[in-house]
Amino acid sequence: MTTTTNSLPTRSLGTTGPTVSALGLGCMGMSALYGEADRAESIATIHAALDAGVTLLDTGDFYGMGHNELLINEALRTAPAAARERALTSVKFGALRTVEGGFTGYDGRPAAVKNFAAYSLQRLGTDHIDVYRIARVDPDVPIEETVGAIAELVEAGHVRHIGLSEVGADTLRRAAAVAPIADLQIEYSLISRGIEEKILPTARELGIGITAYGVLSRGLISGHFTRDRELAPGDFRGMSPRFQGENLARNLDLVDRLRAVAEAKGVTVAQTAIAWALSRGEDIVPLIGARSRDRLAEALGALDVTLDAADLTAIEAAVPADAAAGARYPEAQMAHLDSEH
Repeated sequence: MTTTTNSLPTRSLGTTGPTVSALGLGCMGMSALYGEADRAESIATIHAALDAGVTLLDTGDFYGMGHNELLINEALRTAPAAARERALTSVKFGALRTVEGGFTGYDGRPAAVKNFAAYSLQRLGTDHIDVYRIARVDPDVPIEETVGAIAELVEAGHVRHIGLSEVGADTLRRAAAVAPIADLQIEYSLISRGIEEKILPTARELGIGITAYGVLSRGLISGHFTRDRELAPGDFRGMSPRFQGENLARNLDLVDRLRAVAEAKGVTVAQTAIAWALSRGEDIVPLIGARSRDRLAEALGALDVTLDAADLTAIEAAVPADAAAGARYPEAQMAHLDSEH
């Protein structure tokens, strides 16, 4: 059940995970993949999120090659003690990077898992990570070995809960047979609904929560992305199929239809999309990737939006399942998604 504390509703990450704010803050964009970010505004945004009652901060050790973890460390060190103590960290590991910023694979060997964790603990300035997960399954290492290594970190007190990321139903079952899994982090939004067929039912059967990233599809369905927007060098969206040419035009047509629904209800497009994700179940915690206090405030406003059956019908008529044009990642990155196989 949803309860309210520190001014925000809360939800549980599965049957074995922690209680967290109903919306989490995804911090990736403060360090990587969306062009330059304002460090001072990023820290101010984390502070504002904590002050509002957000307790879940999501990061990855490879976001800016450690930059994001150090940023969170600074934000937490300079936050009021009470807010700092409520904050929970969710960390992804395993991605292998180049100096130039490329991705060369994933490492899920037990020794590597413990090595990644040691570095993350140092950068975060903490003695434990609340939820720890490999970002993508290492095809050369059985998931049982990777999860087993995290379970040993739990036993040692360095990690509180085990999570997974972008895995399919079969892998979810295999992992859950090794140790309790708190949540699966996976893309889920109005225009990315692939988990509904097999993955979401399996997670529910196993008592595993969902932390949904990409609920605004990297800004595509935020209501703020325009057809003539110039992307900064290094912005991931410059390579994303959904942001290219005719795909972009078709996807923004969907957003225009969603905008009509939102305006009739007196809320923003982003709030409508986030409220839809929240409506999918008490076991789903959407991550919002706000990089500024203004975007954060807008996103948190979704918690005040109530969608009735008529609203949901209108939203899904505006953006039907499978209506998105283009894959959610470039082809080479789609190949790394166990969830797509």
